[in-house]
Amino acid sequence: MPNGSLDKYIFEPQEGSVLSWAQRYKVIRGVAAGLLYLHEEWEQVVLHRDVKASNVLLDADMNGRLGDFGLARLYEHGANAYTTHVVGTLGYLAPELSRIGRSTTKTDVYAYGALLLEVACGRRPIDAKAPPEEMVLVDWVWDCHARGQIVMAADSRLRGLYDMGEMEAVLRLGLSCSSSAPEARPSMRQVVQVLDGDAPLPELGLGQVNNDNASRRVYVEDHVHSYPSSMDQGSFASSGGGGTGGGVPLSPLSLSLLSERAGR
Repeated sequence: MPNGSLDKYIFEPQEGSVLSWAQRYKVIRGVAAGLLYLHEEWEQVVLHRDVKASNVLLDADMNGRLGDFGLARLYEHGANAYTTHVVGTLGYLAPELSRIGRSTTKTDVYAYGALLLEVACGRRPIDAKAPPEEMVLVDWVWDCHARGQIVMAADSRLRGLYDMGEMEAVLRLGLSCSSSAPEARPSMRQVVQVLDGDAPLPELGLGQVNNDNASRRVYVEDHVHSYPSSMDQGSFASSGGGGTGGGVPLSPLSLSLLSERAGR
């Protein structure tokens, strides 16, 4: 892709290369459409399993296309996904993966929620150099939400040049996708409907904040301790039970087709 990956524009932009809010919104809408295609519209269900900013590629028109299907697995619609390996990148891994080691469409949704927050806030999901209360991005956004100031989490480099309603929608949607309870996360179809203005914003109860944050902090602290090298960009694969990893790896032809169609 001529413009490389999204992460360099979000985390370490060069002078004059800060993405506008309109560009960011277009990117997250495009990635959402790609995940919807993978989860519901292809002939089989495809789990990407490594959704993150460095795997979002930007074309000449700054459209976001989901790339790197190296960890992807597929299974039949209506079947249960199974896996005994934890794969992905710290900060994008759903909490249940450390317990059951099973990737599902909802674990992809969790990773997409982390992507929404980092695009809106201009920060990585985990920043070991930040103050303790801000180290985990989703916790910090929850705290802003609890104070009734969720838009305060917006990337300061945008200088306030964004649609207030869209910013709030993206931040709240990011929190909804990042719920510690898989059943509380929306499907990618619901995500696309919210981004298109065809569905209402998810309700976020303040009582959910403490439970989610406590669960996430235990999970993050454990994995930061165990996988310090994955704090920034690296992905890891950890065997949770000695199986084959579950699902079916994608063939080179399938990889090529999905890379093209998921970035529609």
